Amino acid sequence: MPAAARAPDGRRARLRRALRALGLVAAGVLLVVVLAAWAASIRPGTYSSMAMGVPDLGGAAAVVGGHGHGGAEPSTEGAPTTAGTPITELVADPARPADVRVELVARAERIVLPGGEAVDGFTLNGSTPGPEIRARQGELVEVALRNESVAAGTTLHWHGVDVPAAMDGVAGVTQDAVPPGGSSTYRFVAEDAGSYWYHAHQVSHAQVAGGLFGALVVEPAEAAEPPHALDVVALLHTYPGTSRTLDGVSGEVRHVAAAGSLVRVRIANTDSSPTVAWASAPFRLIAIDGTDLHEPGQVEGLRVAVTAGGRADLELRVPPGGARVQAPGVSLVVGPAGASPPELAAPAEALDPLDYGEPAPLGLDAADPDRDFAYDIGRMPGFLDGRPGIWWTINGRMGGDVPAYVVAEGDVVRMRIANGSGEVHPMHLHGHHAVVLSRDGVPASGSPWWVDSLDVGHGETYEIAFVADNPGVWMDHCHTLPHAVEGLQTHLVYEGVTTPYLLGRDSGNEPE
Repeated sequence: MPAAARAPDGRRARLRRALRALGLVAAGVLLVVVLAAWAASIRPGTYSSMAMGVPDLGGAAAVVGGHGHGGAEPSTEGAPTTAGTPITELVADPARPADVRVELVARAERIVLPGGEAVDGFTLNGSTPGPEIRARQGELVEVALRNESVAAGTTLHWHGVDVPAAMDGVAGVTQDAVPPGGSSTYRFVAEDAGSYWYHAHQVSHAQVAGGLFGALVVEPAEAAEPPHALDVVALLHTYPGTSRTLDGVSGEVRHVAAAGSLVRVRIANTDSSPTVAWASAPFRLIAIDGTDLHEPGQVEGLRVAVTAGGRADLELRVPPGGARVQAPGVSLVVGPAGASPPELAAPAEALDPLDYGEPAPLGLDAADPDRDFAYDIGRMPGFLDGRPGIWWTINGRMGGDVPAYVVAEGDVVRMRIANGSGEVHPMHLHGHHAVVLSRDGVPASGSPWWVDSLDVGHGETYEIAFVADNPGVWMDHCHTLPHAVEGLQTHLVYEGVTTPYLLGRDSGNEPE
């Protein structure tokens, strides 16, 4: 073959070899990048929550000589910081005697629900839900928890109650998980009347679903006017492998109430996904997440959203034929004995708390906050403590690189929560209630809408505000609990507060 004909083939061969070499180099670089990302994601066997997250000061100046998230670089060796106020000192008056005292024994056991379904789960005092706890506003509540047989250890978190930080029940942040044979005592003043619940916060995605939860009701210091003839809790829960239950019962629960009497139904969603509730009679939505609404009007034929972890209190006057309060799969009948009100499909139209009720003062100036934060929820591939997957992100970061929100006591805090992740997220901030300022740029115009658990749908943006008035280290996470396990969690930490407790695979503490 003439040399002129062979030259192009030679150039093509050299080009192919060069491209192969370039491909190998690119693959090598990519492998190095992936390995570096994998290695960087791995957390120590034990580490302090003070070393988790990148401090976000919300526009405030850093604290000179701070520690942990208070302004200085956090430790990365797993040892907690020691300067400042230990979270263990943030307790109710230890000398004050308890007004309400409860003992709870946690067990792992085979459960047979009233409908006949058998579940391998957990009980408190031999039942699930656990005992309903009632206190009056201003009383000191003391709960002694003993773990008889929950192998992974357990705790109790007081969902929606602004307890002192040491009593929050988050394993590895406010206490160590209580091992089998161990015990822990929780003490707090029931400052705010309302509907709450309690649940495990150690391996919570499994323990809550499996039955470690119960209702907590704080009644007003003075009797409500007009008084309710019936005041009942409706705990919505789905045990693994079963249909939804109401107070542990499949299908229908009945309470006798005279026609014409005023009834309060405290709905709590203990599942990991949002739901709705509705009634067959006119009703008022009188409270959300334990906070009364201001001048709520009577409505009919509307559904009410109840986010995961959230509560909604309905008030209705019982018709002669009784009334039915429903959620998908279950219902609560209130009325005279034998009453059989109709079952209704979920209404198409929803009650919108953004413009429901009448405005009232907020008690804070959200227009000029001391701290201003962004909490942007997304999803992307990467490594979470060495595990490959597609994980939830906060402000484009995941794992130990998410922002840790830093505040000082007395700060007015504004936070924008935006969700572009493709799924709804019920966001739960411990130790505080926040007021909704706007949704998708539309200002709130009804009653102040105070929440501790807020549904943020895909494509939605909420602005909320709160006063940093409860020093501590507080979880701020999605209450679809498997999402929290998959990275949708961070914390709000006060300058000058530290914790001696440790997280990590070797710590025995696994809050989510």
